[in-house]
Order: sequence, then C-alpha cells, then structure tokens
Amino acid sequence: MTIGTDAAALRETEVAVWKELVARYQHPDRLRATWQIVNTFGAYTLTWVLIYFALAVSWWLVVPLAVLAGGLLVRVFIIFHDCGHGSFYASRRANDVWGFIAGVLTFTPYYHWRWEHSIHHASAGNLDKRGVGDVWTMTVDEYLASSRWRRFLYHVARHPIAFLVFAPLALFAVVQRFPSPKASRRERHSVWWMDLALVAMAVGMSLIFGFVPYLVIQAVVIAVAGAAGVWLFYVQHQFEDAYWERGDDWGYADAALRGSSFYALPKVLQWFSGNIGFHHIHHLSPRIPNYNLERCHRSDPLFQSVKHVTLLASLRAGTLRLWDESAKKLVGFRRMRELRRERERERARAHPAHESPRSAR
Repeated sequence: MTIGTDAAALRETEVAVWKELVARYQHPDRLRATWQIVNTFGAYTLTWVLIYFALAVSWWLVVPLAVLAGGLLVRVFIIFHDCGHGSFYASRRANDVWGFIAGVLTFTPYYHWRWEHSIHHASAGNLDKRGVGDVWTMTVDEYLASSRWRRFLYHVARHPIAFLVFAPLALFAVVQRFPSPKASRRERHSVWWMDLALVAMAVGMSLIFGFVPYLVIQAVVIAVAGAAGVWLFYVQHQFEDAYWERGDDWGYADAALRGSSFYALPKVLQWFSGNIGFHHIHHLSPRIPNYNLERCHRSDPLFQSVKHVTLLASLRAGTLRLWDESAKKLVGFRRMRELRRERERERARAHPAHESPRSAR
C-alpha cells in the first residue's frame, strides 16, 4: 500500500468514527423542543407585553426591555436555524411551521434562507467556493492585486462598526426582502410571502404600540439581535488558525473540526445563543438539534480538541482581516503591510532597477 492510500484509508477510518459518534445525538426530542418553544417564544412575547406597559411609564424602561428582546430573538433564530436543518422536531411539518413563525419574528424568509445556508455548510472553508452565506474574506494576494476602490470597500466591510451595526440592519431589514437571482421558485415565493407577513405584523403592532414607537422598538430589537448573531457567526469561522483550503485539499470534516470554533461562552450567554457556540459539532452534523450539541461535544475527546475560543479571546478576532495562504492563518492589515514590504524587497533584490558600473565589471 502506498503512502497516499494509507492516508486515504486513515481519513476513511476517521470519518467512520465521527459519523458513529454524532449519530447518537441526531434524534430530535419532542419534549425538549417543545419546552424550548415555550421558554423562548413565551419569554419573547412576555417581553413585548412588558414593553407595551413600560411605554406608559418611561422610555428608560423600554430600551432595556428592547435589548432583552433582542437577546431572546437570537435564541428564536437558533430555533429557526434548527428547523431549517430539519433537526428541531422529527416532524418536517412541525419544523416548517415553527420555522416560518420564527422567520417572521427574525425578518428572515424560511425557505430562501434554508437554501443559502445549505450552501454555506457545503462550502465553509473552501477558498474556491466563497460568496454565499459567509463573511467576505480575501486572501493577502487577492487584496494586494485589487484596485484601490475594492480595497476601500473591503476595509469598510471588515470594520467592526460596519459589520456589527450597519450590516445587520441592512441584512435583516433590506437585503432579505429580495430573493437571489439564483433562487428557485419556492425560495423566491418564500421571500414574497415573508414580506407580506412582515407587513401584516408591522400593521398590527403599529395599531397596538403606535407606528413610530413600534418602528423604534423593533429597530432596537433587530439591531441587538443582528449584531449578536453576526458576531457569533463571525467568531465561529474567523479566528487566527482557521481552516481554508482549495480544491481537493478541502475536506468536510476538517472544515468542521478545524474551521469552526468552539465558542466557550458563560452559561447565560450560552442559553441566549442556543448552544450555537458548539459550532464544530453543528458543522459535523447539522442534524443534531441545538439541545444535544453540548452533550455530543462532551462525549468524546476528539470534539474537545478543537479550537477553544473564550469571550475575552474572541475580541482579537475583530482585528483579523485576510487569509495568508502561505502561513495558513488569518492576519490583520498590519501583518499584510509587512508581507507587502517583504515581497517588494525580495523583488528589488531579484530584479535591481539599475546595476552599478562596478558590479557590471
């Protein structure tokens, strides 16, 4: 047997092992799922009721409650996310019904999002398949070869204020109101139906709260939930020793275990984020419902050896901007500038502009 076939056999063995491990946790539990519906949708509804009564007292009470609603909406989105993977309930119909309801609350078209998110799972960490359902990531070489305008756009897109403040609002309020040109008929229709449902919800809520108060409150809720959700997604795939490969060098299990972090959050934040910090488990098997992710993670040392990111350490991820293919790690713009100067010096040594008469002799 050659070295190549040895490596292939080893990879097949590893795949068989992790597939057997995750299979134990892929079964939805109707009671646990229903309890999450009660404690999540119930808490979200109760918070809006409290906001209604707080409006008669003071906006100083309303704003903190709106922030709390935003945190709860993150958990609503995780349920939406699980329904999209068909993992929350065993029943497909139950997943679709609750997925649509959660989609209305999170301003996200269910079938259209599900289609785009499936592309993300099939291509995460693949440098040749970037552009759908991921964070815009350029390599160092791509950046250096880009025009000034494209570099400027990239700087804006990767700035924390842009992707934590403006991007979430634009994504949930505007971008998701229109289907992708590549979407199928069902996905396109899901966008239009969702837009219609959102108009109906906005009219109903405006009649209860007043148009301007509802608009302000809903904007705060979406802004908080969107910023938290985008940050979670960012940290889960954007860390220094992340995984990016091209062509046949890309592997599904490697992308999951090396390209998806374990975001070790405090318990209260783990609850609000629906256990999605165990993202390596989720990418290994999207069929595992969120309420089984932690148990799967703790079931085998294989899963506990992945990149461990704490809340404090995750703040550094915001300074990482470009993928350095030679070093196989994410680097910041400062490191990129150092690399550019090094390459310029190497080119100068290899191709001197003017050769002196002494050296010519």
